Amino acid sequence: MIASEILEKGVERGIITAEQAERLRALETAGEPPELPASPDDEQLRFISGFSDIFVTIGLALFIGATGYFGSRSGGPLGMWITIAIMAWLLAEFFTRLRRMALPSIVLLVVFAAAVFLGTNTFFGTDARANIHLQTPAGMLGLNGYEPTMVAAAAFVTVLATAVHYWRFRVPITIAAGCCALTGTVVGLVHGLTPELPPVAYNVVIFACGLAVFALAMRFDIADPERLTRRTDVAFWLHLLASPLIVHSLIKGMVTDASKLSPGTAVAIMAVFLALSFVAVLIDRRALLVSGLAYAGVAFWTLIRQVGLSDMTTPLTLLVLGAFVLLLSAGWKPLRAGILKLTPLALTRRLPQPTLSV
Repeated sequence: MIASEILEKGVERGIITAEQAERLRALETAGEPPELPASPDDEQLRFISGFSDIFVTIGLALFIGATGYFGSRSGGPLGMWITIAIMAWLLAEFFTRLRRMALPSIVLLVVFAAAVFLGTNTFFGTDARANIHLQTPAGMLGLNGYEPTMVAAAAFVTVLATAVHYWRFRVPITIAAGCCALTGTVVGLVHGLTPELPPVAYNVVIFACGLAVFALAMRFDIADPERLTRRTDVAFWLHLLASPLIVHSLIKGMVTDASKLSPGTAVAIMAVFLALSFVAVLIDRRALLVSGLAYAGVAFWTLIRQVGLSDMTTPLTLLVLGAFVLLLSAGWKPLRAGILKLTPLALTRRLPQPTLSV
């Protein structure tokens, strides 16, 4: 990726022509995304390129917040969301399409998608404030409103909006945002059309959506096993979305009340966590581990309490979880190398290869 400032200096000094500079800028925003430099980090993520990103993000929060306020004064809640969505798009034309700033681009996409969803929700007459409660599996995705089918419709409009946004700006997180909205559409429709389903059925639906997102993430990973292009960024955000959908729906049914968790259930949760850890190491993605840590902590806390160490339950749980994370991090690459030796060669060739040098 060539910074706009460098292209401008090249034109000023006669190194390239203005037409060539424009063609290089167009190359960055059309077709295949530019490649990232190789990095010793197996899970590189372009999240921030400098303090300028943070500075601009603060300005964006202040400016969009103020324009949203003025929009609400003239058009009520719907006017506020429309104003925020429009401003997020217009600002992305400069900070995303021209400046290619990482953190501001992520923030503007999230703000745009949220504004479209909440604005459409408001237009359909659904009480958006009722959607923040997380009491049911549908509530996990913000679908606890009085009209879940309307919420599903708003989510589907968000899918279409994020698709247009990706076509225009190519921000890696956009695909994950669209998949999140599509998951909301599916769960909202299931919740609205079959409201009498038991909670386990919603967990199955969410689990299936999580597996679908995970499969899409792996498709991007397999297409870029060396993790040199922006496909790896797209895959990262998809894994970050798929992991809580899979882990929460898989383990949530086992944990109804953490204080009354049985030892057998705790062992089962630990087994699921270890299996997810194996998959995380195999595919070289840590999102599954992060999503399962809280459940592993609850399970280990229960097991410690059962052996009579109630006075030290919490510190011992934190100690063991911290040690597990640090040891796994320190031995991640050698462990992957060992696991890949036991994996079929047809699969191993498609997965990222470990770099054992420091």
